[in-house]
Amino acid sequence: MKKLMNVLMLSCKKATELIEKRSVVGLSIRERIQLKMHTSMCSACKAYEGQSQTIDLALDEFTKVKEQNHITLSAEARSRILKNLEKK
Repeated sequence: MKKLMNVLMLSCKKATELIEKRSVVGLSIRERIQLKMHTSMCSACKAYEGQSQTIDLALDEFTKVKEQNHITLSAEARSRILKNLEKK
């Protein structure tokens, strides 16, 4: 039973690693179960999970806004700037 508990239970350090890993590459079934068990009992890691999700959403929104407002120079404008820089 003790061995089973060691397999299922995570440290807070490992739980936070899995929280971040989940948003980048996803988790295996075992990791999802371990994380769910840990966050159901650990209020600090549950709070961290919520904060991490909030940050991820904010960064996604920031990226979308930045992409929508992205202004590019025309090839002609780029060429003029490069020519002016070469003169100096």
